[in-house]
Amino acid sequence: MPNHEPLRLAEGEYRFACLVWDHEPLPSGQLVTLAADALGAGNVRALLLPSQFSSDHSVEDAKKLAENLGIEYNVIPITEIYTSVVNTLKPVIGGREFDATEENIQTRIRTVLLMAVQNKADYILLNSSNKSENALGLCTLYGDTAGAFSPTGDLYKSEMYDVARYINRTFGNVIPENILDKEPSSELHPGQKDSDILPPYEVVDAILFRMIEEGQHREEIVNAGFDAEVVEKIHSMIMRNEKKRYQFPPVLRLSSCTFGHERLMPLTNKYGD
Repeated sequence: MPNHEPLRLAEGEYRFACLVWDHEPLPSGQLVTLAADALGAGNVRALLLPSQFSSDHSVEDAKKLAENLGIEYNVIPITEIYTSVVNTLKPVIGGREFDATEENIQTRIRTVLLMAVQNKADYILLNSSNKSENALGLCTLYGDTAGAFSPTGDLYKSEMYDVARYINRTFGNVIPENILDKEPSSELHPGQKDSDILPPYEVVDAILFRMIEEGQHREEIVNAGFDAEVVEKIHSMIMRNEKKRYQFPPVLRLSSCTFGHERLMPLTNKYGD
């Protein structure tokens, strides 16, 4: 890490707790590295919250990152809590197939634990989301949308990879290569991959940039060479997830069109056609 003086926190001020999502550690890995550099490793703490769907290497990569940075971390498995919640709900929703309900339960359990540590230890929870997932609604209300502040919420997913590689060039490979090489997945059910529902993020982000920053209509984007079905799907996902963005924490403005600043759409009107 660079040898500059870390930010000094006044007596009684909050410290910062960074969420390291064990199931997709790239965004949190980048965030926790930036936080440790800006605030000093002693002011940052990470929680690793694996479930039965988390891969072993994801947990080990997150541990290695925390150790590389010299920050405090805890591993708190959530499988027992998750099983208890699902069993408690069986009389009400039991007998139905596994779906987004069970996935969202996992992310909300993690948030309960993170917020508890925040309250008890006077931390501030940093949100590790990105602009691609915020745009498409690939996030859980009251789950991974939680936090007091989102430093990376205006970076597209492909930009997150670029920043992570820059961090490694600058700070000396603190983010394990496995994190950068791993196919994006939230690991909320067995074998889950983002590519099951989306093309590569380089394509997704190029379409999103044209829609959000440049304000292009779908027809313009298709005429530029993008697949019409993909463009329509991405547009639909953006349109139906404004309700999530209304409840998102403040985002650090890094672009010319940031959610909640330059781009704030009505919830109730039919628009965008």
